[in-house]
Amino acid sequence: MSADDHVDIEYIERYRDAVQYPLWQLFQRYGHGNRRWFLVGILASIGSRFASLVPPVLLGVAIDAIFGNEPFELPLIPRTWLPQGEQLTQFWFAIGLMAVFMIGQALLNFVRASSLNLFSHRVKHEVRTASYQRMQRLDITFFNEVQTGELMSILSNDTNRLERFLDNMFGESIQLGVLIVGISVILFWYNPQLAAVTLSVIPLAAVFTYWFMRLAEERYADVRQSVGDLNSRLENNLSGIEVVKAFTTEAFESERVADSSGEHRDARWSARRWGVRFGPGLTLISGMGFAVVFVVGGWWLVFDSFLFFSGPITVGTLVLSLQYAQRITGPMSEAGILLNNYERVKASAERVYVLKDYPPNVPEVDDAVDLGAVEGRVAFEDVSFAYDADTGFDSDASDDEADSRSLFARLGLTSADEDRETTAATDDTEPEQALTDIDFTADAGEMIGLVGPTGSGKSTLMKLLMRFYDVDEGAVRVDDHDVREVSINSLRGSIGYVSQEPFLFTGTVRDNIAYGMSATDEEIREAAEVANAHEFITALEDGYDTEVGQEGDRLSGGQRQRVAIARVVLKDPEIIVLDEATSHVDNETEVLIQRSLGDLIEERTTFAIAHRLSTVRNADRILVLEDGEVVERGTHEDLLDRDGLYANLWSVQVGEVDALPEEFLEQAAARDRA
Repeated sequence: MSADDHVDIEYIERYRDAVQYPLWQLFQRYGHGNRRWFLVGILASIGSRFASLVPPVLLGVAIDAIFGNEPFELPLIPRTWLPQGEQLTQFWFAIGLMAVFMIGQALLNFVRASSLNLFSHRVKHEVRTASYQRMQRLDITFFNEVQTGELMSILSNDTNRLERFLDNMFGESIQLGVLIVGISVILFWYNPQLAAVTLSVIPLAAVFTYWFMRLAEERYADVRQSVGDLNSRLENNLSGIEVVKAFTTEAFESERVADSSGEHRDARWSARRWGVRFGPGLTLISGMGFAVVFVVGGWWLVFDSFLFFSGPITVGTLVLSLQYAQRITGPMSEAGILLNNYERVKASAERVYVLKDYPPNVPEVDDAVDLGAVEGRVAFEDVSFAYDADTGFDSDASDDEADSRSLFARLGLTSADEDRETTAATDDTEPEQALTDIDFTADAGEMIGLVGPTGSGKSTLMKLLMRFYDVDEGAVRVDDHDVREVSINSLRGSIGYVSQEPFLFTGTVRDNIAYGMSATDEEIREAAEVANAHEFITALEDGYDTEVGQEGDRLSGGQRQRVAIARVVLKDPEIIVLDEATSHVDNETEVLIQRSLGDLIEERTTFAIAHRLSTVRNADRILVLEDGEVVERGTHEDLLDRDGLYANLWSVQVGEVDALPEEFLEQAAARDRA
C-alpha cells in the first residue's frame, strides 16, 4: 500500500479517533473567509441541475398540448402566463423556453465551476500553508519518527484530495441529490403510479453499485500495493545508481524493476478487467428500467390500464418518464464513486487535522522570555536525559544518521496482531539513558571540545542546548536563564550551528549565505572572506550567483562546509556549535576550514564536537564523554598526561595503535558489536 493512499502512521492512528467531523471542522476553520464563493457555487449547482430537469417537462407538455389537444400547463406556473389555443405559438414558446433553460444551465455550470474552484483552491492553500507552518514548529522527535515522504503526502496528496472534493465531488453530490429529488417530485406530480415504476430502478442500481465497489476495492488495493512497491524499487535504484554502476548490476536491477512492473501490470489489468464490467452492467440495468417503463406505460396508454395500473396517462407523461428513466441510473454510479471517495477524503481530512493538533514534545511556556543581548555563558547543571524507547535513536547520532524508520512501514503494513505485538514490545522497553549527571559551565568566549566514542552523548548535549529535546533532570542555562523558560526563537537565534554535512538549499551561493537574513552584497562578501570562501566563490563560473544544485551537489564537501560557515558568520551569534565540522574533508581542506573556524569562534562561546582530535587540540577545555558521562576534563596536554581514554583516542589518531592497552581495544570491540 503506497503512502499516496494511506499515511496511517502511529501518531495519526493515536489521535484520529478523537477527531469528530473532520471535514466540517476544516470547513469551519479554513472556509470562513471564502464562504461567499462556496454559497454561490452551491446555489449555482442546485440551479444548474434544476435547469437540466425542465426541458423534458417542456417536451412532454408540448407533445400533449400540440399533438394531444391537452391544455398547455406547467407545474406552479399560472395558466394565464402560458400561451393557449395557438399550437404554433405553443411550439415556439416551448422551444424558446427550452433554449433559455439550456443556456441558463450552461451559465450556472460556469458559475458553479468557477466559484467552487476558487473556494477549493483558497481552502487548499490555507490548509497547506497552515499545516506546513504547524509542521515547522514540531520538534525533532516528530521528524525523526515520520519519513519525509509521508509528510509530503499529507501536504500534497491529502490537500489535493480535499481540493478535488470541494471543487468537484461536493458540487456533484449536491447535484445528484437535486436530480433524484427533482425527478421524483416531477414524476409523482404527473403520475404517481408510473413514477413508482420509473424510480424502481434506483434501488437495483444502488445495490449493484455497492456490490461492485466492494469487490473492486479489493482489486484496487492490490494495484496500490504494486504501485508502492514499484515506486520504492525505482526510487531505491535511482538513489543508488553509483553503487549499481560500480558493481555492474544494471542487468540485475533491470530484471528486478521488470518484475515489479510486471506485478503492477497484472494487478492493474485484473482491476481494469473487472472495472470494465461496471459500465455495461449499469447500462443493462438502465436498459431494463427503460424497457419496463416503456412496456408498462405503452400498454397502459394503448389499453387504458396495465395490471393494477389504471387512470389517465398521456403521451407526454410517458415521454417524460422515459427520458428520466434514462437519466437516473447514470448518477447512481456517481453515487458509489462519491461514497468511496468521501471515505478517502475523510481520512485525508483526519490526517491534516491531526497534524495541526499534534502535541509537541518540547512545548514553549506561555510566559517565555526573550534572551535579548546574549553574553554566551552556558551551564549544564546535573543534566540527565534518556531517549524514549520507541524512538530507537543513537544517542550520539547526527540528525541524518538517526534511525528514521517509518512508523508507517512498521505499523501500517503489518497485520492487527503484529501491530499489537509491536506496541506491547515497545511499551515494555525501558528508555535509553543517554546522559547522566552532566555538570560543567562554559564561560563567555570559551571554547569547549567534546570528544568520546560514538554513542557517548556528545551530540545529545548540543541538542539539549538548542532545545531539540528537554532534559529529564537538571537544567541547561544560557546567561543564567533556564532554556525551558525562554522563547525557542530567541534561544536558537543566539546559536550558530555548523554540522558535519551542511545542507544547502537549491539556489545560488549568495542565497545560501544570506539564508533567512536580509544582507547586502558587501556583508555577504565579508562573511565569505571570514569563512575563507570568497576566493573559491569568485573562481566559480557565476561567482556568488552560481547555482549550487540540489542539496549543494555542484560544490565539493569542503566548499559546502565553508558556505555553511559563512552563513553562520553572517548570522553573528554569540554561541557556536561545531558538529564534526571537518570529519568528511581531506587534510588540505581541513586546514582551510580550521582557519575559517579560527576567525569564526574568536570571542564567541564555542562547542566543538570532534572525532578528529586535532580540531579541539587548542580548546580551552576538553570534555571526554563515555556512556553518557564526563569521564575526563582538561586541556589537551593535561589529558595526554593523564594517560586515560583521551590519550588512547589520540594514539589511535596519530597511528600509535601498538601502544594501546588491551582493555581499550576490548571496549572498542564491544561498542562496535553493540
